[in-house]
Amino acid sequence: MCVKGVHVLTVLSGLAALGVLQVSGIRIYTSGSMEAVNGTDVRLKCTFQSSAPINPNTVTISWTFRPLTQGREESVFHYQHQPYPPLEGIFRKRISWDGDIMGRDASIIIREVKFTYNGTYICQVKNPPDVHGTVGEIKLRVVTTASFSGLVLLALAIGGGIAVMVILMIIVVSCRRCRKKRQRQRQLEENEEAPSKERKDPTVCHPARAMHLYLSETSIEIDSSDGMISGPSTPSSSSSEEEEPSSDEDEGDDDSD
Repeated sequence: MCVKGVHVLTVLSGLAALGVLQVSGIRIYTSGSMEAVNGTDVRLKCTFQSSAPINPNTVTISWTFRPLTQGREESVFHYQHQPYPPLEGIFRKRISWDGDIMGRDASIIIREVKFTYNGTYICQVKNPPDVHGTVGEIKLRVVTTASFSGLVLLALAIGGGIAVMVILMIIVVSCRRCRKKRQRQRQLEENEEAPSKERKDPTVCHPARAMHLYLSETSIEIDSSDGMISGPSTPSSSSSEEEEPSSDEDEGDDDSD
């Protein structure tokens, strides 16, 4: 008998070493405990890991509720090929699917929680052939107002979001300023590289005008007796008459001779 038992153990060990014999077990992870304010929505997070490949057509998920007071467990949610919210009970029209089978997420959302929802929520997942393993539990406590730690977390979340927005705005403004500065520098460089245009001196006259002025100046006569400037001299009739008698006198002289 001992020899036969040893032989069986040896065979089983060999099969396990070859991978023929495999013990499967699904592992489920939950937050353990949660707190929610009365009248708000709460997400019950449940994730799982399986040694078998995930097949969305064979995976089944079930959520049940066990109240704090003595009472029977109540079905909260079921998933098989598609989500099946409860059609009756205290959770009717209050449960929505928020999971992802391929993402190994079996989470649900409870809308507008009540004080009657205080209790333990049990998450169970089966992925054939991986159908054995532990279940996940979440103890939910519905309160009137958020606790100090919850308010602190909420304030930190809001403050973090505002800080991120401010930082993004600062980055955008800085980028715009840098872009404008680069454009200005580029324009200045282009202006410096462009050939400078020659400016016309308004004091310099046109060559034709300069010649006209030169001729006008040469035709002006200055009277040295009184220092007055007179116009250009032209032969007058009196001077011509004076010159004519001289010519007659010359002729008379010639006749006398």
